[in-house]
Amino acid sequence: MKRSKNYRSIAEKIVPGKEYALAEAIQILKGTGKYKADFSLEVHMNLGVDPRHSDQVVRGNVALPHGTGKKVRILAFAKGELEKAATTAGADFVGAEELVQKILDGWMDFDAVVASPDMMPLVGKVARVLGPRGLMPSPKAGTVTVNVAQVIKELKAGKISYRVDKGSNIHAPVGKLSFTLDQLKENAEMLIDSVAKAKPSTAKGVYVKSLTIAGTMTPGVRVDRSMVK
Repeated sequence: MKRSKNYRSIAEKIVPGKEYALAEAIQILKGTGKYKADFSLEVHMNLGVDPRHSDQVVRGNVALPHGTGKKVRILAFAKGELEKAATTAGADFVGAEELVQKILDGWMDFDAVVASPDMMPLVGKVARVLGPRGLMPSPKAGTVTVNVAQVIKELKAGKISYRVDKGSNIHAPVGKLSFTLDQLKENAEMLIDSVAKAKPSTAKGVYVKSLTIAGTMTPGVRVDRSMVK
């Protein structure tokens, strides 16, 4: 696979196996800033947990102080007054049965899903579609709530959810490479701290096995895991 000039330029600055301070790692990826698009920056963490056991599933949500830089398209399952509240709060799609049918027909033009508790039996019909994509609303993630308007506003402002996958990894966006170094550092620190605090009591041994940051079209840079408290 042919790599871009920017990719190769960044890769040349990375010492294989070295773990960098977070700010230094971000600066390496920002490089000259001459990208054809404003790529996202993501944090990737491999954790010492076994997600096959329910008591070792790491999940949570965190409000990034500077947002993600991405327009979040929100689908809200709600009826009556909550439907009105969701629409007023800025949800991009609001409804019930008709949205379930659209999803079953293959429609997936949204980034987050919020639902009022009474809608969950209905939402359950598309659990097999939303679940594998990390989009299934849940009380633990705060996306099943009667306060749909508040949650929608938080998501629009930059609140993100994360969940460990089957490979014990967490992947989450923390901004755009056009953000300042301080903005990206503060966003990344907020996410990493949240994951650290979500450590299951049953997890044994090393909790964070690897910590890497990478842009959409950049190589990854390993980050010093000692920053995880």
